[in-house]
Amino acid sequence: QMYLFQSFTCSEAFILVVMAYDRYVAICHPLHYPVHMTPQTNTALAASAWLTALLLPIPAVVKISQMAYNNNAHIHHCFCDHLALVQASCSDKTPQTPMGFCIAMVVSFLPLLLVLLSYAHILASVLRISSREGRSKAFSTCSSHLLVVGTYYSSIAIAYVSYRADLLLDFHVMGNVVYAILTPVLNPLIYSLRN
Repeated sequence: QMYLFQSFTCSEAFILVVMAYDRYVAICHPLHYPVHMTPQTNTALAASAWLTALLLPIPAVVKISQMAYNNNAHIHHCFCDHLALVQASCSDKTPQTPMGFCIAMVVSFLPLLLVLLSYAHILASVLRISSREGRSKAFSTCSSHLLVVGTYYSSIAIAYVSYRADLLLDFHVMGNVVYAILTPVLNPLIYSLRN
């Protein structure tokens, strides 16, 4: 369960980066778009996002499966989250913290940085467009993706904030429910509003 959750989380983050790159090419290099974004390129980008998402959680899952747990250990959580399993373990938790932090950085902040970099270039390109209709069309092209990115990363922020030790367990569970359920439910709605 933990592997699948982490794998799907990684794939969503990496697909958002691929989509940001697609928007970047479409707006910043519109005449080169058919050359850069061929079906082969799209397939390679999607496959690399999925392959990375399938491989990245493996070290954490292997390490956590080697930890010792009491027979009466209860995980007060909706799903097998990395931190919940580490907290339920009776083994030494020291090696798990840096690895979990590194994976969180690769999955959360590196894709966010790439998306923000892409949209910085898009914004600079859009601001150079002289016509009001052209700017409006370019912004409308990106608005649904930006809304999905904002929803995704705000739900991650809620989940990370809920890990504070002084917060109630219910707040932590609700933070992860928002992260795990709300974003996937809203994505189709957001994209259908654009169409």
